[in-house]
Amino acid sequence: MGFRRMGWHELLWVGRLLVLMQLLHGVFGWGKDGHFAVCKIAEEYLTKDALATVKELLPDSAGGELASVCSWADDVRWHYHWSSPLHYVDTPDFKCNYKYCRDCHDTAGHKDRCVTGAIFNYTKQLFSAYQGFSPQLSYNLTEALMFLAHFIGDVHQPLHVGFLGDLGGNTITVHWYRRKTNLHHVWDTMIIDSAVKTLYGSDLAIMIQAIQRNITDAWSNDVSSWENCGHNQTVCPNLYASESVRMACKFAYRNATPGSTLEDEYFLSRLPIVEKRLAQGGIRLAAVLNRLFNSEVKIAQA
Repeated sequence: MGFRRMGWHELLWVGRLLVLMQLLHGVFGWGKDGHFAVCKIAEEYLTKDALATVKELLPDSAGGELASVCSWADDVRWHYHWSSPLHYVDTPDFKCNYKYCRDCHDTAGHKDRCVTGAIFNYTKQLFSAYQGFSPQLSYNLTEALMFLAHFIGDVHQPLHVGFLGDLGGNTITVHWYRRKTNLHHVWDTMIIDSAVKTLYGSDLAIMIQAIQRNITDAWSNDVSSWENCGHNQTVCPNLYASESVRMACKFAYRNATPGSTLEDEYFLSRLPIVEKRLAQGGIRLAAVLNRLFNSEVKIAQA
């Protein structure tokens, strides 16, 4: 059976739908490269127990590598429509702070439906299964792991904890050098893409290695504080989100007004922020998984 040609009314409707899709929050999260980097860094800091459990949970398609499925949550968001609000959390314009009770809800006002709520949820699912509290619950633990890895990456992207009024920078149109885009996409993808192409020989692996060297060198005194959560918690996404909105105010939104052109000055001053957030996301993802999959010590529930 052949396909019929769409009329112009249908083409117009499709066009409007595509524009709407582009305005939705964080269509690609950090971008595939950013999420790959977060999970690749995390893999290097997993304990033996955690690495074994992660490999056990990963789908066959992952080839035993968490990084290869770190963008899975973006790939399925059009199939799992309910998951779309879980990639971000909106905060009040210009307040530059985040509060879970005030901010963690979807556009319909349903509580706990945001990126920090999702991190708590999937951490608890894995916790209940691997710390023996609720063995009767039938969670999809493979999906829980992939969602958790992705959302810990997302919450470290400053504009995933951006302002409600501009949808985390999605409605702020800017030029990235000569290319028209929006501010959210600059932070999701374009800073990383430009860095890989111009500074790292078009090789993401070299960028990841540079970040790993900073973790063991320039940032080595900070790693233990990145890993830890207060009160013996398994995970602390409220801390990560509070950091992100401060970074959004101080770096992402600053000098990025609608219609502005962002070039070398913006790129070179913001790249270190992006690289450090990728590092923190990776270190913290590993720390959470190490606490979850510790076979010896039972820990306080998140």
